[in-house]
Amino acid sequence: MKDLALHCIDTANSLGASYSDIRIIEQTDEDIATYNGAVGNIGLRKSLGYGIRVICNGAWGFASNNVMTPEGIEKTTARAVAIAKASATTLKEPVKLAGKEVHVDTWRTPVLIDPFDVPVDQKFDLLFAIDHELRKDTRIRMASASMGFTREHQWLMTSEGSWIDQLLYRGGAGYQAMAVDDSGERQVRSYPSSHRGQNMTMGYELVESLPLLEEAPRIREEAVQLLSADPCPSGKADIILDPTQLCLQIHESVGHATELDRVLGMEANFAGTSFCTTEKKGNFRYGSDIVNLVADSTVPNGLATIGYDDDGVPAQRWHIVRNGIFENYLTNRELAHVVNDDRSRGCNRAMGYQNVPIVRITNLSLMPGEWDFDDLVADTGDGIYMMNNRSWSIDQRRLNFQFGCELAYEIKDGNLGRMLKNPTYQGITPKFWGSCDAICGQDHWQLWGVPNCGKGQPMQTAEMSHGSAPARFRNITVGVGS
Repeated sequence: MKDLALHCIDTANSLGASYSDIRIIEQTDEDIATYNGAVGNIGLRKSLGYGIRVICNGAWGFASNNVMTPEGIEKTTARAVAIAKASATTLKEPVKLAGKEVHVDTWRTPVLIDPFDVPVDQKFDLLFAIDHELRKDTRIRMASASMGFTREHQWLMTSEGSWIDQLLYRGGAGYQAMAVDDSGERQVRSYPSSHRGQNMTMGYELVESLPLLEEAPRIREEAVQLLSADPCPSGKADIILDPTQLCLQIHESVGHATELDRVLGMEANFAGTSFCTTEKKGNFRYGSDIVNLVADSTVPNGLATIGYDDDGVPAQRWHIVRNGIFENYLTNRELAHVVNDDRSRGCNRAMGYQNVPIVRITNLSLMPGEWDFDDLVADTGDGIYMMNNRSWSIDQRRLNFQFGCELAYEIKDGNLGRMLKNPTYQGITPKFWGSCDAICGQDHWQLWGVPNCGKGQPMQTAEMSHGSAPARFRNITVGVGS
């Protein structure tokens, strides 16, 4: 691989590129699923190819290929240079890369059990056992269970002198049950969460660590109970959000809102841009004093936990929001200078070899507070505890949002009470985070993976995790039609 990468850099130099890099990626994906007692999906995909970026005459050029020969490298590099030169004819400002990054390193996701060494039959045995348990009640009309694993071997070489070898693993598992009554009403419960279960940078040990089969009876019963549960009331209420819901709240109202390319209007697909414009850096109140939101591509088992991003920038940790004040963005080498940063935050990532890297959310978490959960419920008095995302909607600027959850529990006189169905809440991002007045402690803190974040056009998916503990938000609009 190194000889092919060197050939790319030499070719780009000879064609007049002032900067070049090549990412060679060998990737294996396995996805299996059951659906109502039958095989729902079984797939094994492998790919090998490379993406080449160059800067020529101040403009970017990119091309990709899967022909792993010197001739293929030459042809693809020449195409990238030609695209850069054509782009330079309409250039407004030349590309400026923050800080020269030179790293020679090898990095590996810590894995105990390679998921690709585990027989498919063994995996299906577990999924079918879960399926059988979920469908013991005839009111469960749909049961699905799935697992997915990725092994991604990356080699990155840059004209600045970096040579980085990374081997990344990602895995996940989960299931869902849908209950239907005689009137046709449907209610869904998922486990461990609604975002395709739980996903982490782990091997098959992740599956073995989760009580998947043990929790299936509870999930079945909760799905059925929701059919006759009282609807979530409408009006104003104090709410406690579970980490299974807070993960998406963080993702949509903080993560995407602080991707610098969205802020600058360079990327506006899928509910982009952002209200969090550059003059707000360092002085805008994003939330209450107890709200600390930290980006961290080093946190153990996070889906965006890596050694280096696709710019060759090392993984790092920093505050997006500190004590309620907005502090910094998610950036790459190209855009860091726009907000007067002398280095990138290491957020440039691409889906596969065939796409150009773009700014992506890394692992982003709400830091824990000091409350015990039972004490928080008792202190709340009357309110609503909501968990597991069911639906979401947010405007183009990441300000106005509404989220629905799978289930909720009424908090009455400081105790968890009756189950509530179809809970929703809505708000405006800084006002909502400003209403946060209590966060549970480290013992309640959980990291949840989002394996399918879409961005860009053509769309790329990326993975990241969001950690939190249950948190309380005061005087929030809740309920359908509220």
